[in-house]
Amino acid sequence: MSLNVTLELSGGAELLFNKIKKHDVNLPDRNKKWNMRSFLPWIRDNLLQERPELFMQGDTVRPGILVLVNDADWELMGELDYELQDKDRIVFISTLHGG
Repeated sequence: MSLNVTLELSGGAELLFNKIKKHDVNLPDRNKKWNMRSFLPWIRDNLLQERPELFMQGDTVRPGILVLVNDADWELMGELDYELQDKDRIVFISTLHGG
């Protein structure tokens, strides 16, 4: 069974994704459940258009990007270990702005 997840980007993060602020994502079936640890590289490899170093650092999002899972801070949801559910809404907000 595949998962349908809504991915939203704002605060400048959308600039790395061809200026598209909302993506309806259908994640393919896999043997293991999808969590944020596996979702981030999938986003990088399938949706990110440029400069992955501005989105990810190591296996997580880079500092300065706020992540919300269904409107809650992902730090409260287990961060990388959060297990994605069908119809989840994941929001990435960049708090880094050039001057």
